[in-house]
Amino acid sequence: MFTDKDLQQMQQKGINLDVVEQQIENFKTGFPFADIVKAATINDGIIKVEEADQPRLIELYDAKSQPLTIYKFVPASGAASRMFKASFAFMGSYKGTPEEQEAFQADQGRKSMYAFFAGIRNFAFYDDLAAAITAKDQDIETLLENKDYATILRFLLTDEGLGYGSLPKGVLKFHRYEDGTRTPVEEHMIEGANYAKGNDGKVFLHFTVSPEHREKFLAVVAEVKEVYETKWACEFVISLSEQHPATDTIAVNMDNTPFRLSSGDILFRPGGHGALLQNVNDLDADVVFIKNIDNVVPDRIKDITYQYKKILGGVLLDYQQKIYDYARQLEGATAVDATLLAEIEAFYNNDLCTQFADNYVALSDAEKTAYLYSMLNRPTKVCGMVKNEGEPGGGPFWTRNSDGTVSLQIIESAQIDKKNEAQYAIMQNASHFNPVDLACSLKNHKGEAFDLMQFRDPVTGFIAYKSKEGRELKAQELPGLWNGAMAHWNTLFVEVPIETFNPVKIVQDLLRPQHQA
Repeated sequence: MFTDKDLQQMQQKGINLDVVEQQIENFKTGFPFADIVKAATINDGIIKVEEADQPRLIELYDAKSQPLTIYKFVPASGAASRMFKASFAFMGSYKGTPEEQEAFQADQGRKSMYAFFAGIRNFAFYDDLAAAITAKDQDIETLLENKDYATILRFLLTDEGLGYGSLPKGVLKFHRYEDGTRTPVEEHMIEGANYAKGNDGKVFLHFTVSPEHREKFLAVVAEVKEVYETKWACEFVISLSEQHPATDTIAVNMDNTPFRLSSGDILFRPGGHGALLQNVNDLDADVVFIKNIDNVVPDRIKDITYQYKKILGGVLLDYQQKIYDYARQLEGATAVDATLLAEIEAFYNNDLCTQFADNYVALSDAEKTAYLYSMLNRPTKVCGMVKNEGEPGGGPFWTRNSDGTVSLQIIESAQIDKKNEAQYAIMQNASHFNPVDLACSLKNHKGEAFDLMQFRDPVTGFIAYKSKEGRELKAQELPGLWNGAMAHWNTLFVEVPIETFNPVKIVQDLLRPQHQA
């Protein structure tokens, strides 16, 4: 199936032939659906932190996090093209005919192009857009008056003006303040200064970027770093990484043979956000907060974000201490007191919401000791969960795993067999969804870093249908970062308020009150 040239191409990317062959086998057999047992709900898989307990967790986090190396990890490699998908379509088709103007006026919903132009002066990038148009001897107010919307969009989206359609979200101007504007990169810097600052004053932030966007991120940081360090009394240690070429996955034709470009080379595609597990694994961190690049808000409503980030961190460090204590008691023991075994079993069943496989009861005390130690000696994640109000995203479920255990997992809708009435009914009953708001512990009780690659579930990937060079193809995404890639972590779900989730999926989202100063 592969030529010497193909093998050389794989070698240059750092991709093992065995991995490629397994990926092709995955295309042939498909990935199994998740086996969801029930939706996680409040007090049945999801912790609701009562108001009276919040100060304790915040104080615990503030105290215990100080000597630790805390990172904010922000996936930020995507371009903003999806954010402007409707804008591109409108720019390409709108000619200003009476029929088009009538249709334009008729749809005044929040996501409409009418809403975009009605609120255009409220975008943080408006002044830059107006200046770009002026530089070409035109005037934005005149264009608006003449309803020349396509020209305005051309200056916004293409290199004729701001080029926003090909830039990454992280460097677009999202929020306006009295003293200027801010990009998501800047908002994440400020967040980090308020809940991820160590006792040495350092704030570690890590952004994953595309190679072509690296310099743009560095330019934003260079422009504001010194000012923000003075204002927030900290030192920003900012690093960037790119998705490892070795995590690219092979694309195939519809008959599962390798998809070849016109050059004859095999097409390898980025393996999805699950590939970023390697980037997390490369960090020398005790605790990592993970949050998407576009989920940021202006300063006036950041306090609740700071509060709940510390609560998630407090829950993580609280449970981490219990896990460490139990691990130390079991380490090196051939068998321990039955009372201690029962205590740890109850901790797993009741606190970490994990049901052991049916064969666990038949194990000897020595085997139970070894098994429980292996369960304790793994990374831990605390995942914020938001009440489901129709927003997109995976959900929290009790899920039966391939090893026979039942544990908490974040499951995407694509992983659920919707033709199975029972599984579909469970999915429909989900009360919460995943906003991508995680606090992760990456080291064991001896301070040793886990190899995160050892705790994945490789059969939780996705197969998607794409096209290239006018031909259909099948693409494969690696297990998602916060589900399959972290499938064998100790997991806790904590309810967080909807106010902490304000993503910008389309440009009109920036007109929502949450993003207006």
